[in-house]
Amino acid sequence: MKNNGKIIELIVPCYNEEKCIVLFYNKIKDVFAGMPEYDFIITYIDDGSKDHTMEEIKKIVSQDGAGRVQYISLSRNFGKEAALYAGLSNCTGDYVAVLDADLQHPPELLKDMVSAIEEEGYDCASARRVTRKGEPFIRSLFSRAFYHVINHLTVIDLMPGSTDYRLMKRDVVESIVSMTEKERFTKGIYAWVGFKNKWIEYENVERAAGKTTWNFWGLVRYAYSGFIAFATTPLRGVIYMGMLVVLISVILAIQIYITALGTPLTDRTGYSTIIILILFFGGVIITILGMIGEYLARIYMEVKNRPIYLTRETNIGQDKADEVK
Repeated sequence: MKNNGKIIELIVPCYNEEKCIVLFYNKIKDVFAGMPEYDFIITYIDDGSKDHTMEEIKKIVSQDGAGRVQYISLSRNFGKEAALYAGLSNCTGDYVAVLDADLQHPPELLKDMVSAIEEEGYDCASARRVTRKGEPFIRSLFSRAFYHVINHLTVIDLMPGSTDYRLMKRDVVESIVSMTEKERFTKGIYAWVGFKNKWIEYENVERAAGKTTWNFWGLVRYAYSGFIAFATTPLRGVIYMGMLVVLISVILAIQIYITALGTPLTDRTGYSTIIILILFFGGVIITILGMIGEYLARIYMEVKNRPIYLTRETNIGQDKADEVK
């Protein structure tokens, strides 16, 4: 690969994106044709795709001829977060960008992102959607609610409409890679590591081709995982819940006592009160144990110290190996 200047490496996680691989590559070439002072590397991360994504990537590798296309094929579908970590932990570019293969993250924004870093002194630049045109109403509503809740109940501050699309300096990338937790939430990690960041706003863009693998419940699980990863509020909430239960119990006891004073002794069965109390305290106990169990499950997964991802094949470092031979 001929190096005309700084190298911008693009980390592109892919899961069943066979229709987008070539489109993405051609779009990137067009964008960098207008940025002659920079070279680019595309690192596709095949996250256990079940279609012909890997075959399409290898075609691009053979056609490129300049060593600008790399790939890491994971042994199975580990999820987007693991795929991003795989790309970031193997990248070598002067600047590193994370973006999707479906072109919903406009590559044209890279020019503004580079300008923010080199001319305005930022450490990174991130894309933020200012509209959700074309997105289902319930999904947009849930997204707004998620940002509101997580910003109030965690130590991080997420920008509404923020995406994973970001251009970073090397030290920012190294900081992100140093966080090796298994249950990853990239948006939260971006916010946690800090650094001087500029938000680049853009309008919502539809997929270039293919169908999204994200459904509503998948997004709900992703949001829940992100909340648990950065929030200890639920555990503290258990304490307040216990205090509330005690207060309700005292009030209820007083009410029962007062009612009993005006009721004949033969009519005081107490059956309904006992059933209500059993159901109430049973529900509270189950909720508390479930919340604690959720955090214990996260701890259990971390202490097993399994790798975040496993690689089936890659061409990273292949050029250097060929040179040695």
